[in-house]
Amino acid sequence: MSKNAAGARTGSEQALALYQELRAAPGETFDAVALRLQLTETERDRCRGELTDLGLIEPAPGPAPAPEPAAVVASDAVVAPDVVIPPDVALLRLLQHERDRLESRLAETSRAHTTLETLAGPFLRAGMEPGSEVEVEIVDEPARIHRELADLTNTVKTSMHSMLTGSVRREEMALELGRDRDRIARGVRVQAMYSHRVGQVPEMVQHLAERTALGVEVRLSPVVPMNMVLADENFALLPTDPHDPDSAAILARGPGLVRSYRALYEYCWHAATPYGHEESAEHGGDGLTEQQRAALRMLASGIKDEQVARNLGVSLRTVSRLISEVMQELDAASRFEAGVKAARLGLLDGEPYEHTT
Repeated sequence: MSKNAAGARTGSEQALALYQELRAAPGETFDAVALRLQLTETERDRCRGELTDLGLIEPAPGPAPAPEPAAVVASDAVVAPDVVIPPDVALLRLLQHERDRLESRLAETSRAHTTLETLAGPFLRAGMEPGSEVEVEIVDEPARIHRELADLTNTVKTSMHSMLTGSVRREEMALELGRDRDRIARGVRVQAMYSHRVGQVPEMVQHLAERTALGVEVRLSPVVPMNMVLADENFALLPTDPHDPDSAAILARGPGLVRSYRALYEYCWHAATPYGHEESAEHGGDGLTEQQRAALRMLASGIKDEQVARNLGVSLRTVSRLISEVMQELDAASRFEAGVKAARLGLLDGEPYEHTT
């Protein structure tokens, strides 16, 4: 065969011709046959790689036998001839290898799936439960807020809880009573919490009495932290700034978040007094000095001891002594209890202290 004829073949055709020659002359080495076919070194390497990848040739095992004269290729080194694999055997081996690879891949995928299911399954299933998704939205349109509250009248199923820091607007009282009638008639439990001071406003006294007569559970508390509306443990409406009732509202849906607000509400509810069953007025605080009253009001406003000391122009030790004297005067076991009693006694009435830096 001429070199031109060999070079005219494509790479695969050269590999096929070389493979056929190897099968026809089993004693010859690969390099000897390639030399006889006048293949260049690059062509020879390419053919070896292609035939090896197809499984048609593989290195001979064990020590190389003594070379035949035709196996000597420009060298005295001993080169063992490659093992030539019949096409059908090579095909079966390739199929078996591919099947083993796929089975291994499937096994790895199965193990990975099992691991992911073990780790994430409970969380994924929890996320697919009805109503478990959490949605949070900031609403700054008063009309939208009123619309959401109105829609609750038709959508609430079991319970509705609200707390209000101030009085209800006169124009909204009749509307609120109408919603109460509808909810109570459908078996919805309605709870409402107000500040003690709200219960001293004449118009609110009548409104709270009317709500109570309809079946609404009303309580008064010395401290109401913020405006809040909760429904069915799946809906919450509260302000972005608890100190500013006119601030934008947070609209939250999903029990995963609403339950946290419900826990806060329950804490405040149990500390409040049922409307119409107010306890007799507490006594105490008459012996407080102006300095002690000022310290008490600043602490109730959330001001730290260090700032109280700066505002009063005294040391931290003096502030600690003042608070101890206040707790003793109010017969309180903690600062929190002292704050609650002070609110009930009206000692915190007036403009709150501003936080300064």
